[in-house]
Amino acid sequence: MNPDRWLTSKRLCAHGLLLALVLWGLYIWTIATPSLRDRNGNLKGTDFLHFYTVGSLAREHRGEYLYDTDAQASLAARLLPESEGIRYLPLYPPQFSLAFIPLTHLSYIWALVVWWTFTAAVYGVCCYAVWRACPRLRNFAATVALLCFAYPAFFHLIAWGQTSVLALACFTGGFFLLRGKQEFAAGLVVGCVLFKPQLGMALAVVFLATKSWKIIAGMVVSAAAQWAGGMAYYGWGPYRAWLRVLANVPTLMPSFEPRPYHTHCLRTFWAMLVPWNEVSFALYAISAAVILVWAILIWRSRELLSLRYAALLLASVLVSLHLTVYDLVILAPAMLLLVDWILSQTSPSNGMGMLVYLVCVLPLVGPFTRWIHVQLSVVAMVALLYLMWRMPIKFRLSAKAARIGAPALTA
Repeated sequence: MNPDRWLTSKRLCAHGLLLALVLWGLYIWTIATPSLRDRNGNLKGTDFLHFYTVGSLAREHRGEYLYDTDAQASLAARLLPESEGIRYLPLYPPQFSLAFIPLTHLSYIWALVVWWTFTAAVYGVCCYAVWRACPRLRNFAATVALLCFAYPAFFHLIAWGQTSVLALACFTGGFFLLRGKQEFAAGLVVGCVLFKPQLGMALAVVFLATKSWKIIAGMVVSAAAQWAGGMAYYGWGPYRAWLRVLANVPTLMPSFEPRPYHTHCLRTFWAMLVPWNEVSFALYAISAAVILVWAILIWRSRELLSLRYAALLLASVLVSLHLTVYDLVILAPAMLLLVDWILSQTSPSNGMGMLVYLVCVLPLVGPFTRWIHVQLSVVAMVALLYLMWRMPIKFRLSAKAARIGAPALTA
Protein backbone atom coordinates (compact mmCIF):
# COMPACT_ATOMS: atom_id res chain seq x y z
CA MET A 1 0.00 0.00 0.00
CA ASN A 2 1.27 3.45 -0.83
CA PRO A 3 0.55 5.64 2.24
CA ASP A 4 0.69 8.78 0.10
CA ARG A 5 -2.60 7.78 -1.55
CA TRP A 6 -4.36 8.52 1.72
CA LEU A 7 -3.35 12.19 1.41
CA THR A 8 -5.99 13.30 -1.04
CA SER A 9 -6.71 16.95 -1.71
CA LYS A 10 -10.13 16.60 -0.09
CA ARG A 11 -8.70 15.14 3.13
CA LEU A 12 -5.93 17.73 3.30
CA CYS A 13 -8.44 20.52 2.82
CA ALA A 14 -10.60 19.13 5.65
CA HIS A 15 -7.58 18.78 7.95
CA GLY A 16 -6.41 22.30 7.12
CA LEU A 17 -9.83 23.79 7.78
CA LEU A 18 -10.19 21.99 11.11
CA LEU A 19 -6.67 22.96 12.18
CA ALA A 20 -7.15 26.60 11.18
CA LEU A 21 -10.45 26.87 13.04
CA VAL A 22 -8.99 25.33 16.21
CA LEU A 23 -5.68 27.21 16.26
CA TRP A 24 -6.86 30.65 15.22
CA GLY A 25 -10.21 30.44 16.98
CA LEU A 26 -8.53 29.56 20.25
CA TYR A 27 -5.91 32.29 19.79
CA ILE A 28 -8.46 34.99 19.03
CA TRP A 29 -10.44 33.98 22.11
CA THR A 30 -7.24 34.01 24.23
CA ILE A 31 -6.21 37.56 23.25
CA ALA A 32 -9.75 39.01 23.28
CA THR A 33 -9.23 40.89 26.54
CA PRO A 34 -9.42 44.62 27.34
CA SER A 35 -5.82 44.77 28.63
CA LEU A 36 -2.45 43.97 27.06
CA ARG A 37 -2.40 40.67 28.94
CA ASP A 38 -4.25 37.74 27.40
CA ARG A 39 -6.46 35.22 29.23
CA ASN A 40 -3.38 33.20 30.20
CA GLY A 41 -1.68 36.24 31.71
CA ASN A 42 0.87 36.51 28.91
CA LEU A 43 1.70 39.80 27.23
CA LYS A 44 0.11 40.08 23.80
CA GLY A 45 2.79 39.73 21.16
CA THR A 46 5.08 38.00 23.68
CA ASP A 47 8.59 38.36 22.17
CA PHE A 48 7.72 41.47 20.19
CA LEU A 49 8.24 43.49 23.38
CA HIS A 50 11.96 42.69 23.16
CA PHE A 51 12.20 44.02 19.59
CA TYR A 52 10.19 47.10 20.53
CA THR A 53 12.58 47.73 23.43
CA VAL A 54 15.82 47.32 21.48
CA GLY A 55 14.32 49.47 18.70
CA SER A 56 13.76 52.20 21.30
CA LEU A 57 17.39 51.89 22.42
CA ALA A 58 18.51 52.10 18.79
CA ARG A 59 16.46 55.23 18.18
CA GLU A 60 18.24 56.92 21.09
CA HIS A 61 21.69 55.58 20.09
CA ARG A 62 21.98 53.75 23.43
CA GLY A 63 23.94 50.79 22.12
CA GLU A 64 25.63 50.24 25.48
CA TYR A 65 22.35 48.82 26.83
CA LEU A 66 21.63 46.37 23.99
CA TYR A 67 23.02 43.50 26.06
CA ASP A 68 22.13 44.78 29.52
CA THR A 69 19.17 42.65 30.63
CA ASP A 70 18.41 44.79 33.68
CA ALA A 71 18.44 48.05 31.72
CA GLN A 72 16.17 46.59 29.07
CA ALA A 73 13.69 45.25 31.62
CA SER A 74 13.57 48.68 33.26
CA LEU A 75 13.05 50.44 29.92
CA ALA A 76 10.35 47.96 28.88
CA ALA A 77 8.46 48.58 32.11
CA ARG A 78 8.58 52.34 31.46
CA LEU A 79 7.43 51.94 27.87
CA LEU A 80 4.74 49.45 28.81
CA PRO A 81 3.79 49.20 32.50
CA GLU A 82 1.95 45.91 31.81
CA SER A 83 5.31 44.29 31.03
CA GLU A 84 6.62 44.66 34.58
CA GLY A 85 8.68 41.60 35.52
CA ILE A 86 9.29 40.37 31.96
CA ARG A 87 12.92 39.83 31.01
CA TYR A 88 14.57 38.70 27.77
CA LEU A 89 18.00 37.32 27.02
CA PRO A 90 19.41 39.57 24.23
CA LEU A 91 21.11 37.49 21.53
CA TYR A 92 20.43 39.27 18.25
CA PRO A 93 23.38 41.14 16.68
CA PRO A 94 23.44 44.93 17.25
CA GLN A 95 22.48 45.92 13.71
CA PHE A 96 19.21 44.01 14.00
CA SER A 97 17.81 46.59 16.43
CA LEU A 98 17.94 49.25 13.69
CA ALA A 99 15.13 47.54 11.77
CA PHE A 100 12.66 48.31 14.56
CA ILE A 101 13.30 52.03 14.90
CA PRO A 102 10.28 52.99 12.72
CA LEU A 103 7.91 50.92 14.87
CA THR A 104 8.98 52.70 18.06
CA HIS A 105 7.27 55.88 16.84
CA LEU A 106 3.98 54.06 17.47
CA SER A 107 2.46 52.87 20.71
CA TYR A 108 3.22 49.25 21.57
CA ILE A 109 -0.19 47.89 20.54
CA TRP A 110 -0.19 49.70 17.18
CA ALA A 111 3.41 48.69 16.53
CA LEU A 112 2.38 45.09 17.24
CA VAL A 113 -0.55 45.33 14.82
CA VAL A 114 1.77 46.69 12.13
CA TRP A 115 4.27 43.91 12.80
CA TRP A 116 1.55 41.23 12.65
CA THR A 117 0.32 42.69 9.36
CA PHE A 118 3.83 42.85 7.91
CA THR A 119 4.56 39.28 9.03
CA ALA A 120 1.37 37.89 7.50
CA ALA A 121 1.95 39.82 4.26
CA VAL A 122 5.55 38.63 3.81
CA TYR A 123 4.57 35.05 4.67
CA GLY A 124 1.72 35.20 2.17
CA VAL A 125 3.91 36.62 -0.58
CA CYS A 126 6.59 33.97 -0.02
CA CYS A 127 4.08 31.11 -0.08
CA TYR A 128 2.34 32.56 -3.14
CA ALA A 129 5.63 32.98 -5.02
CA VAL A 130 6.73 29.41 -4.31
CA TRP A 131 3.27 28.07 -5.21
CA ARG A 132 3.50 29.88 -8.54
CA ALA A 133 6.79 28.07 -9.14
CA CYS A 134 5.11 24.69 -8.57
CA PRO A 135 3.20 23.82 -11.77
CA ARG A 136 1.56 20.70 -10.33
CA LEU A 137 0.02 22.68 -7.47
CA ARG A 138 -1.62 25.27 -9.73
CA ASN A 139 -4.96 23.44 -9.67
CA PHE A 140 -4.99 23.28 -5.86
CA ALA A 141 -4.81 26.99 -5.06
CA ALA A 142 -7.54 26.96 -2.39
CA THR A 143 -6.12 23.89 -0.65
CA VAL A 144 -2.58 25.31 -0.65
CA ALA A 145 -3.78 28.67 0.70
CA LEU A 146 -5.75 26.96 3.48
CA LEU A 147 -2.85 24.71 4.47
CA CYS A 148 -0.44 27.66 4.52
CA PHE A 149 -2.83 29.55 6.78
CA ALA A 150 -3.21 26.52 9.06
CA TYR A 151 0.53 25.77 9.18
CA PRO A 152 1.37 25.51 12.92
CA ALA A 153 4.71 27.30 12.47
CA PHE A 154 2.92 30.33 11.03
CA PHE A 155 0.48 30.30 13.92
CA HIS A 156 3.35 30.30 16.43
CA LEU A 157 5.14 33.02 14.46
CA ILE A 158 2.16 35.34 14.94
CA ALA A 159 1.42 34.28 18.52
CA TRP A 160 5.01 34.86 19.64
CA GLY A 161 5.43 38.10 17.65
CA GLN A 162 8.70 36.72 16.32
CA THR A 163 10.99 37.64 13.43
CA SER A 164 11.46 34.35 11.57
CA VAL A 165 9.45 35.67 8.63
CA LEU A 166 12.54 37.70 7.71
CA ALA A 167 14.56 34.48 7.47
CA LEU A 168 11.76 32.98 5.36
CA ALA A 169 12.00 35.96 3.00
CA CYS A 170 15.78 35.49 2.73
CA PHE A 171 15.51 31.77 1.94
CA THR A 172 12.67 32.32 -0.52
CA GLY A 173 14.55 35.09 -2.32
CA GLY A 174 17.66 32.92 -2.40
CA PHE A 175 15.74 30.11 -4.10
CA PHE A 176 14.44 32.31 -6.89
CA LEU A 177 17.84 33.91 -7.47
CA LEU A 178 19.49 30.50 -7.71
CA ARG A 179 16.71 29.47 -10.06
CA GLY A 180 17.70 32.44 -12.22
CA LYS A 181 21.41 31.45 -12.09
CA GLN A 182 22.28 34.58 -10.07
CA GLU A 183 24.51 32.90 -7.49
CA PHE A 184 26.26 35.99 -6.09
CA ALA A 185 22.94 37.79 -5.60
CA ALA A 186 21.54 34.65 -3.96
CA GLY A 187 24.46 34.71 -1.54
CA LEU A 188 23.78 38.35 -0.73
CA VAL A 189 20.17 37.53 0.13
CA VAL A 190 20.66 34.34 2.15
CA GLY A 191 23.57 36.02 3.92
CA CYS A 192 21.02 38.29 5.55
CA VAL A 193 20.09 35.41 7.89
CA LEU A 194 23.08 36.56 9.95
CA PHE A 195 20.52 38.01 12.37
CA LYS A 196 19.81 34.35 13.23
CA PRO A 197 23.31 32.89 12.74
CA GLN A 198 22.24 29.37 13.71
CA LEU A 199 20.16 29.19 10.52
CA GLY A 200 23.23 29.80 8.38
CA MET A 201 25.33 26.90 9.68
CA ALA A 202 24.19 24.35 7.08
CA LEU A 203 24.37 26.93 4.29
CA ALA A 204 28.00 27.73 5.04
CA VAL A 205 29.07 24.07 5.27
CA VAL A 206 27.19 22.91 2.16
CA PHE A 207 28.28 25.80 -0.05
CA LEU A 208 31.90 25.52 1.08
CA ALA A 209 31.96 21.76 0.58
CA THR A 210 30.48 22.08 -2.91
CA LYS A 211 32.82 24.98 -3.80
CA SER A 212 29.93 27.34 -4.54
CA TRP A 213 32.30 30.30 -4.40
CA LYS A 214 29.95 32.89 -5.89
CA ILE A 215 27.32 32.12 -3.26
CA ILE A 216 29.92 32.18 -0.49
CA ALA A 217 31.24 35.51 -1.75
CA GLY A 218 27.75 36.98 -1.67
CA MET A 219 27.19 35.72 1.87
CA VAL A 220 30.48 37.23 3.05
CA VAL A 221 29.72 40.59 1.45
CA SER A 222 26.22 40.56 2.96
CA ALA A 223 27.52 39.78 6.44
CA ALA A 224 30.26 42.39 6.16
CA ALA A 225 27.79 45.05 5.02
CA GLN A 226 25.50 44.35 7.97
CA TRP A 227 28.36 44.56 10.46
CA ALA A 228 29.71 47.70 8.83
CA GLY A 229 26.30 49.37 9.00
CA GLY A 230 25.88 48.45 12.66
CA MET A 231 29.36 49.65 13.58
CA ALA A 232 28.86 52.91 11.73
CA TYR A 233 25.77 53.53 13.85
CA TYR A 234 26.89 52.16 17.22
CA GLY A 235 30.65 51.76 17.15
CA TRP A 236 32.51 48.61 18.18
CA GLY A 237 31.29 48.45 21.81
CA PRO A 238 27.94 46.65 21.30
CA TYR A 239 29.64 44.06 19.08
CA ARG A 240 32.14 43.21 21.79
CA ALA A 241 29.22 42.82 24.21
CA TRP A 242 27.34 40.63 21.73
CA LEU A 243 30.34 38.33 21.21
CA ARG A 244 30.73 37.99 24.99
CA VAL A 245 27.06 36.99 25.26
CA LEU A 246 27.45 34.42 22.48
CA ALA A 247 30.51 32.97 24.21
CA ASN A 248 28.42 32.46 27.36
CA VAL A 249 25.41 30.90 25.59
CA PRO A 250 26.17 27.33 26.83
CA THR A 251 25.85 28.50 30.44
CA LEU A 252 22.74 30.54 29.62
CA MET A 253 20.83 27.70 27.92
CA PRO A 254 18.46 27.02 30.87
CA SER A 255 17.15 30.60 30.67
CA PHE A 256 17.47 30.72 26.89
CA GLU A 257 15.37 27.55 26.46
CA PRO A 258 13.02 27.42 29.44
CA ARG A 259 10.63 25.20 27.44
CA PRO A 260 12.83 22.87 25.36
CA TYR A 261 9.78 21.01 24.06
CA HIS A 262 9.17 24.05 21.85
CA THR A 263 12.49 23.44 20.08
CA HIS A 264 12.83 21.26 16.99
CA CYS A 265 16.47 20.53 16.14
CA LEU A 266 18.95 17.73 16.72
CA ARG A 267 20.74 19.39 19.64
CA THR A 268 17.65 19.67 21.79
CA PHE A 269 16.38 16.31 20.49
CA TRP A 270 19.37 14.60 22.10
CA ALA A 271 19.35 16.91 25.14
CA MET A 272 15.77 15.87 25.96
CA LEU A 273 16.52 12.20 25.34
CA VAL A 274 19.90 11.85 27.07
CA PRO A 275 20.35 13.42 30.55
CA TRP A 276 24.16 13.79 30.33
CA ASN A 277 25.21 17.02 28.61
CA GLU A 278 28.53 15.79 27.22
CA VAL A 279 26.99 12.64 25.79
CA SER A 280 23.97 14.43 24.31
CA PHE A 281 26.18 17.05 22.65
CA ALA A 282 28.46 14.36 21.22
CA LEU A 283 25.42 12.59 19.77
CA TYR A 284 24.28 15.93 18.33
CA ALA A 285 27.67 16.51 16.71
CA ILE A 286 27.69 13.04 15.14
CA SER A 287 24.12 13.22 13.86
CA ALA A 288 24.60 16.79 12.59
CA ALA A 289 27.68 15.64 10.65
CA VAL A 290 25.60 12.88 9.03
CA ILE A 291 22.86 15.35 8.11
CA LEU A 292 25.41 17.72 6.58
CA VAL A 293 26.95 14.90 4.54
CA TRP A 294 23.50 13.99 3.21
CA ALA A 295 22.81 17.64 2.38
CA ILE A 296 26.15 17.99 0.58
CA LEU A 297 25.57 14.85 -1.47
CA ILE A 298 22.05 15.95 -2.40
CA TRP A 299 23.30 19.43 -3.37
CA ARG A 300 26.00 17.86 -5.56
CA SER A 301 23.47 15.56 -7.26
CA ARG A 302 21.74 16.22 -10.54
CA GLU A 303 18.34 16.51 -8.92
CA LEU A 304 16.12 19.51 -9.58
CA LEU A 305 16.96 22.70 -7.70
CA SER A 306 13.59 22.50 -5.93
CA LEU A 307 14.48 19.14 -4.38
CA ARG A 308 18.04 20.17 -3.50
CA TYR A 309 16.90 23.44 -1.96
CA ALA A 310 14.24 21.68 0.11
CA ALA A 311 16.97 19.39 1.46
CA LEU A 312 19.11 22.42 2.30
CA LEU A 313 16.27 23.97 4.30
CA LEU A 314 15.65 20.73 6.20
CA ALA A 315 19.35 20.48 7.02
CA SER A 316 19.39 24.13 8.17
CA VAL A 317 16.66 23.33 10.69
CA LEU A 318 18.13 20.05 11.93
CA VAL A 319 21.73 21.17 12.55
CA SER A 320 20.79 24.51 14.10
CA LEU A 321 22.05 24.89 17.65
CA HIS A 322 18.76 26.51 18.64
CA LEU A 323 15.50 26.40 16.73
CA THR A 324 12.14 27.26 18.26
CA VAL A 325 8.81 26.20 16.77
CA TYR A 326 8.21 29.53 15.01
CA ASP A 327 11.51 29.13 13.10
CA LEU A 328 9.99 26.13 11.32
CA VAL A 329 8.24 28.68 9.11
CA ILE A 330 11.33 28.55 6.88
CA LEU A 331 10.23 25.03 5.87
CA ALA A 332 7.07 26.33 4.15
CA PRO A 333 8.82 26.63 0.76
CA ALA A 334 10.44 23.21 1.24
CA MET A 335 7.07 21.55 1.86
CA LEU A 336 5.52 23.13 -1.24
CA LEU A 337 8.49 22.23 -3.43
CA LEU A 338 8.53 18.65 -2.17
CA VAL A 339 4.81 18.10 -2.73
CA ASP A 340 5.15 19.47 -6.26
CA TRP A 341 8.04 17.08 -6.91
CA ILE A 342 6.11 14.12 -5.46
CA LEU A 343 3.18 14.87 -7.76
CA SER A 344 5.57 14.78 -10.73
CA GLN A 345 6.63 11.21 -10.03
CA THR A 346 5.02 8.33 -11.88
CA SER A 347 6.15 5.75 -9.30
CA PRO A 348 5.41 5.71 -5.54
CA SER A 349 7.54 8.08 -3.46
CA ASN A 350 8.06 5.56 -0.63
CA GLY A 351 6.09 7.53 1.93
CA MET A 352 7.63 10.94 1.26
CA GLY A 353 4.19 12.52 1.07
CA MET A 354 3.27 11.16 4.48
CA LEU A 355 6.55 12.42 5.93
CA VAL A 356 5.93 15.90 4.54
CA TYR A 357 2.53 15.80 6.22
CA LEU A 358 4.08 14.70 9.53
CA VAL A 359 6.81 17.36 9.39
CA CYS A 360 4.06 19.97 9.11
CA VAL A 361 1.76 18.72 11.89
CA LEU A 362 4.02 17.03 14.45
CA PRO A 363 5.15 20.34 16.03
CA LEU A 364 1.62 20.42 17.48
CA VAL A 365 2.47 17.49 19.75
CA GLY A 366 5.74 19.06 20.89
CA PRO A 367 4.48 19.68 24.45
CA PHE A 368 4.10 15.90 24.92
CA THR A 369 7.88 15.67 24.68
CA ARG A 370 7.93 16.63 28.34
CA TRP A 371 6.77 13.08 29.09
CA ILE A 372 7.94 10.95 26.15
CA HIS A 373 11.31 12.75 25.74
CA VAL A 374 11.30 12.18 21.97
CA GLN A 375 10.69 15.15 19.67
CA LEU A 376 8.80 13.35 16.90
CA SER A 377 9.06 16.27 14.46
CA VAL A 378 12.84 15.84 14.39
CA VAL A 379 12.46 12.11 13.69
CA ALA A 380 10.16 12.91 10.75
CA MET A 381 12.56 15.54 9.34
CA VAL A 382 15.53 13.16 9.54
CA ALA A 383 13.53 10.39 7.85
CA LEU A 384 12.43 12.74 5.08
CA LEU A 385 15.98 13.95 4.43
CA TYR A 386 17.21 10.34 4.46
CA LEU A 387 14.74 9.40 1.71
CA MET A 388 15.83 12.41 -0.30
CA TRP A 389 19.47 11.33 0.05
CA ARG A 390 18.66 7.75 -0.95
CA MET A 391 16.93 8.77 -4.17
CA PRO A 392 20.04 9.86 -6.14
CA ILE A 393 21.80 6.64 -5.03
CA LYS A 394 18.86 4.53 -6.12
CA PHE A 395 18.65 6.24 -9.50
CA ARG A 396 22.40 5.94 -10.13
CA LEU A 397 22.38 2.23 -9.27
CA SER A 398 19.33 1.68 -11.47
CA ALA A 399 21.02 3.47 -14.39
CA LYS A 400 24.21 1.44 -13.93
CA ALA A 401 22.23 -1.80 -13.79
CA ALA A 402 20.42 -0.86 -16.98
CA ARG A 403 23.74 -0.18 -18.76
CA ILE A 404 25.19 -3.59 -17.87
CA GLY A 405 21.95 -5.42 -18.45
CA ALA A 406 21.38 -6.39 -14.79
CA PRO A 407 18.02 -6.13 -12.98
CA ALA A 408 17.42 -2.65 -11.58
CA LEU A 409 17.61 -2.32 -7.82
CA THR A 410 14.36 -1.41 -6.10
CA ALA A 411 15.58 -0.50 -2.62
